[in-house]
Amino acid sequence: MTITYLWRGAFDDDEVGALHAEAFGHPVVPSGWRARLERHSLGWVCARRAGDRALAGFVNVAWDGGGHAFVLDTAVAAAVRRSGVGARLVAAAAEGARAAGCDWLHVDFEEHLRPFYLDACGFRPTEAGLIRL
Repeated sequence: MTITYLWRGAFDDDEVGALHAEAFGHPVVPSGWRARLERHSLGWVCARRAGDRALAGFVNVAWDGGGHAFVLDTAVAAAVRRSGVGARLVAAAAEGARAAGCDWLHVDFEEHLRPFYLDACGFRPTEAGLIRL
């Protein structure tokens, strides 16, 4: 199956909302993805299947307005998981951030995602802190 990866690709709120709900195991809720990303993100990557153009994956790239970008909301459709789509999404996000002049790409992840982000995507471990608000 051929997948295309588009930096700041076109999407609608419903398809990203449905993919996010599938990937993160929560009900679909109205979220205003387009407005939020246009306002706060450096960019995003949409992965689409050739043929039916269905959204196969999505990742958001937030930033600090300078040299630091942040991977958020990496989501891959269940039908194409474990086929490299997620790693290619993150690679396209890194390229988009690099092209925008960022020096660093950060990601936070749960322990079970360590092999994906460190091994498949090439991130290296760092010390970090977190406060749940």
